[in-house]
Amino acid sequence: METRELSVVAGSFVGFQLFFSVASPRLSSAFAPGYGRLPPAKLTEWNSRLVSTVHALIVGLFCLYILWFDDVVNANPVWGDPYLVKLNVAITCGYLLYDLVLLACNWSTMGDSFFVCHHLAALYAYGYVLTRGVLPYFANFRLISELSTPFVNQRWFFEALKYPRSHRLVVLNGVAMSLVFFLVRIAVMPSYWASVFATFGTPEFDRLGLGAQVAWITSCIALDILNTIWMYKITRGCYKVLTGRGGRKAKEGAEASSSSDKKHVNNHTD
Repeated sequence: METRELSVVAGSFVGFQLFFSVASPRLSSAFAPGYGRLPPAKLTEWNSRLVSTVHALIVGLFCLYILWFDDVVNANPVWGDPYLVKLNVAITCGYLLYDLVLLACNWSTMGDSFFVCHHLAALYAYGYVLTRGVLPYFANFRLISELSTPFVNQRWFFEALKYPRSHRLVVLNGVAMSLVFFLVRIAVMPSYWASVFATFGTPEFDRLGLGAQVAWITSCIALDILNTIWMYKITRGCYKVLTGRGGRKAKEGAEASSSSDKKHVNNHTD
C-alpha cells in the first residue's frame, strides 16, 4: 500500500472520529430538538449513524463519478488504473476502522460479533484493491450500494424521535428507502454478474491468482444473498406500513433489518 492511500485511511479515520464527537452533536442539536432528550446509548448510536450517512454520501457519489467518467477503469475492470478507486476504498477503510473502534468502546450497547466479522472481511477484501490495485471496477461498483444507507439511517432517526409510523415523512422515507435499496443492490445484480462472468478465462482473470479470485467471488455471493434477504424484509415492512398492517412483529423485523443494513449494505464489502 502506498503512502498516499495510508494517509487517506488515517485521515478518514481521524475525520470520522472528529465528526462523531464534535460535529454531529452540534449539528444534531441545532436541527433536531429531540436529540438532546435521547438517552446516552441512543445519542451514541445517533452520532454513529450520522457519520455513517456522511460516509455513504461521500463514497456513493464518488462511485457514480468513477462509473460515469473514469474510462480507464471501465475499459479494463480487472487491471484498469485504480487511482481514484483506491482513494475511495481508502476512505471506506478509514471508516471501517473508526467503526470497529467505536464498537469496541461501546460493546455493551452496540457490540455485535457479526458486524465485527463483516468489517474485518471487508478490510481483507479491500486490502487487495489497495495493495495490488486489482478489480477497481468491481470494487467501485459494489460500493455504489452505500447510496441506500442514508435512507436506512433516516428511518432510525425518525423512530428515535418517536415519529408515528404513519407520519407522511416516515412513509415517504420508507418508500424511497425501498426503491433506492432495490436500484443500487438488487437491480444491478444482472449487470454486475454479467461483467464478472465476462472476465472468466481471460488472461486478466488468471493473473489475479487463486486467493484474490476466491475472495472476490465468495464475498460477492454472500453479499448478494444478504441483500436479497434485506430487500425482502424492507419490502414487507414497507407494504405493511402503506396498508396500515404494521404491528409489533413488523416493527421489530423492520428495526432488525435497518440495524443490519446500517453496517453491511454501507454495505462495506460491496
